[in-house]
Amino acid sequence: MTILDDVLPRFTFRERHAITIAAPADRILACVRHYRAREDPLVRTAIRLRETPARLLGRSCRPPLDLDDFTPLGRAGDNELAMGLIGKFWKADYGLLPVTCAASFMACRRDDVCKLAMGFHVHPAPGGRSALMTETRVFCPTPAVLWRFAPYWYLIRPVSGLIRQRMLAMLRRQAEQGERVKDGGA
Repeated sequence: MTILDDVLPRFTFRERHAITIAAPADRILACVRHYRAREDPLVRTAIRLRETPARLLGRSCRPPLDLDDFTPLGRAGDNELAMGLIGKFWKADYGLLPVTCAASFMACRRDDVCKLAMGFHVHPAPGGRSALMTETRVFCPTPAVLWRFAPYWYLIRPVSGLIRQRMLAMLRRQAEQGERVKDGGA
């Protein structure tokens, strides 16, 4: 059972990616907590392109979406953490709702928005290495929301996959180089 199973047991879409890292789990999760998309030029460009319509239409002047916009949903020691968003992701400005904690994430029963939860799980791998898996789940509560979200998902999924793969590669570099990251926990 994972944190994702607790906070978003039912989901409509799922995407998983994994990588093997020669570093301990605590260092890997510390790197995850401090990862920022803006540090990767390709990821930063992809997010800017995604957000250009909202900016051109004057619907958004917020900083580009990044992991610090996600609400921490839980942490299980040095093995797992999860974070989430609630919104109308197909909208130019993402239609994000404020989510203050895991309880408010789980308590949201609105039928006009999606819940998105992203989890990171570290487990032992052969040769003293660690395997880091990221899983993203999206729950569409009604057929109407599914109808709105599905085209967006299929459009962004290849880019989302590329972003996850680049994120995992950066996390591996940081963790294996032993970059010192002070982890405040989730």
